[in-house]
Amino acid sequence: MYIDFLKYAITGLLFTLILTPGAMIVARKVGAIDYPSERRVHSKPTPRLGGIALYTSFVVTVCLFFKLDAQIKGLFIGSTLILAVGIYDDIKGVRPIVKLLGQVCAALILLRFGYQMTGLNLPLIGWKYFAAWGSVWGMLWGGLFVVIWVVSLVNTVNITDGLDGLAAGICVEACLVLLWSAVQIHQVQAAGLMAVLTGICLGFLFFNFNPAKVFMGDSGSMFLGFVIAGVSVNGFLKTPVLFGLVLPLLALGMPIFDMTFAVVRRKWRGQPIALADRGHLHHRLLDAGFTQREAVLVLYLLSAILGCAALFASREEWQWAVLLTLLVAAIVTGLFMFKSHKAILRRSGSK
Repeated sequence: MYIDFLKYAITGLLFTLILTPGAMIVARKVGAIDYPSERRVHSKPTPRLGGIALYTSFVVTVCLFFKLDAQIKGLFIGSTLILAVGIYDDIKGVRPIVKLLGQVCAALILLRFGYQMTGLNLPLIGWKYFAAWGSVWGMLWGGLFVVIWVVSLVNTVNITDGLDGLAAGICVEACLVLLWSAVQIHQVQAAGLMAVLTGICLGFLFFNFNPAKVFMGDSGSMFLGFVIAGVSVNGFLKTPVLFGLVLPLLALGMPIFDMTFAVVRRKWRGQPIALADRGHLHHRLLDAGFTQREAVLVLYLLSAILGCAALFASREEWQWAVLLTLLVAAIVTGLFMFKSHKAILRRSGSK
């Protein structure tokens, strides 16, 4: 079985290595170029349609090795919509509400193809919920949860795409955690899809690690988030156990921390939640004196620690899972407070 997973990953990697240069050419021809600016950290114009290579490599690899059942067809159709919205945003730029509507529509496509939460069991507090699918309310709540879940994970991955290699590397770590966990609960298809996604992200890192030759753009980051969200719904949330929720959240815990701080920060300042700024965790590390590569490696490490927490959670070793999560939360909070403290000192000095 693990030999098959390795085969899927290597195939996805090879396709990505072959297709990414073509995506770079297309990006230059259509004007999908990311130019340096005050909020950007790169210093030269860089093509940003890497999502085309990621998507194509994923679809081709899955078609080679997997039976195209209803779930995979739904994943393909939904990810195609996500990709199209991302490509248009990478070329022309769209308002946040348009991207949100595209994400919601893609999530609804998954519902149409049978992606659904069947139950939730919280053993730590003895609470259980099982949707009564003959009930309109049961289907409504389950469907609403799936839509929120998909939209949240899509934007979670999207928010990490701020430094060379950051989003792709964190997705590799998350996919490996989910792959291992899917095997433990005998979700072979979910594990195989995570193996494919691991391979294509590794292949993309050949071009995307600092100094990046290409960015994945919104087309790539939203695609990766969508696939992880869809596979976790079909492979984990159909299993009525706590770690069906905990594993994907911890595997992507670092960007979730970042997104949470971003929402709080913008609401505190009275700014729109979707407003782009230079206050993300990777910006804080750069402001603290880290180079791009050093900042990315620090964030890889934090993500790996949360991945270990997810593995402890899957074994119901909750004390270690909580301890590692709190450790990362303390480090992240300290980094944000460090930046705030520096800003206060600068303002005091200017007076």
